[in-house]
Amino acid sequence: MASVGLSPTPEQLAALAGYMALLQRWNATYNLTALRSPQDMLSHHLADCLVVVEPLLAHLGLDWAQAQAVPSRFNLLDVGSGGGLPGVVLAILCPAVAVTCVDTVGKKAAFIRQVAAELKLPNLRAEHARVEQLKGRFDVVASRAFASLGDFTDWTQQLLHPAHGIWMAMKGKMPDDELAALPKTVSVQRHQVLQVPGLDAERCLLWLIPQAGGGTKKG
Repeated sequence: MASVGLSPTPEQLAALAGYMALLQRWNATYNLTALRSPQDMLSHHLADCLVVVEPLLAHLGLDWAQAQAVPSRFNLLDVGSGGGLPGVVLAILCPAVAVTCVDTVGKKAAFIRQVAAELKLPNLRAEHARVEQLKGRFDVVASRAFASLGDFTDWTQQLLHPAHGIWMAMKGKMPDDELAALPKTVSVQRHQVLQVPGLDAERCLLWLIPQAGGGTKKG
């Protein structure tokens, strides 16, 4: 955990292990993820999500101690959450952030609810719905390999907090074609190249805002 700048408590480490165990158990029946190997789940799913925790906290202006404060001060929507990645990981490590996971597949939303109940995560909830049907406003609207940047922003723009809402998109390699296709009403505030421990693959994190024009600034 130190390699990604985190200092989780023993309870949080146990919760992450419990989540991985639940994901593996449910995956055998409900096909929550294409990965079957526990080692692959750790490297391609858990570690992949851990590396975005520090950038998220930096954006919210929280240090690690402040991220542990309850009740939650910020809210985040994880769009197309699937088995809860990154939403569950963020909820475990950041009690100061209320996380809503939304997915169109009922069994995946049911799994998130089960995780929240078993791991006692009051800041985690699930919605079985199309994201276009959701109500509310969120400080951060996040996705991980969900859709093109254009579709992601188009389908969720009404869910951004009007004063300071921002999109956080987790991608593999830099999606140059998707960036070029973004409408003028969306701009990239910054992008970050991520290094995932134990994973030899390209990862990047894109922060987008609803603003005409704009360019890309590396953070």
